[in-house]
Amino acid sequence: MNRRSLLALLTLILFSAPTFASTADAEQRLQAAVNEVLTVADKAPDRTVLLEKLRPILEKHLSFAAMTRRAVGPGWRQFSAAQRNEATDLFTTLIIRTYSSRFTPGERPEITFKPATETSPGRFEVPTTLVYKGSRYVAIYRMEVAENWKITDVVIEGVSLIANYRTQFDAEFKKGGAAAVIQALTQSVNQSK
Repeated sequence: MNRRSLLALLTLILFSAPTFASTADAEQRLQAAVNEVLTVADKAPDRTVLLEKLRPILEKHLSFAAMTRRAVGPGWRQFSAAQRNEATDLFTTLIIRTYSSRFTPGERPEITFKPATETSPGRFEVPTTLVYKGSRYVAIYRMEVAENWKITDVVIEGVSLIANYRTQFDAEFKKGGAAAVIQALTQSVNQSK
């Protein structure tokens, strides 16, 4: 093997090798994401600006497509591509509005990050404790790494965001399929304004 071929082979190996994720990576990624959100929240003068500024950041760090698919459950396979896109957009808006409404711009919670655990290859859980306005909450962030690190679920005080919505969406799907789920999401988004 000549020098050029060897160099080409080494380059191919280095740049196509899988990225090995670690619990430390999960903790660092989550801390960076939370700090990015808090920095924006600190500077937002009101809720409207907060929502506007948070959406692109949350879309970067949360896999709303995976979250929507899992929240809908097996019925997801019966959604058309257009219905999947609409459901994901509505679910994204609902989650961002619902959870950002619980925070007051400028009031920073105290967050303690605990050691992450790898639940299966490429899947991690990072437990945290949050103290906000005198109340203490335990939240576990479920993260996955495929091409990029993404949060795929949040378990707050033992209740999974995905499981909570799945119960609701499953009932709607049984009533009227994808259209009923989208209608329920639309109503929820309208009520969250």
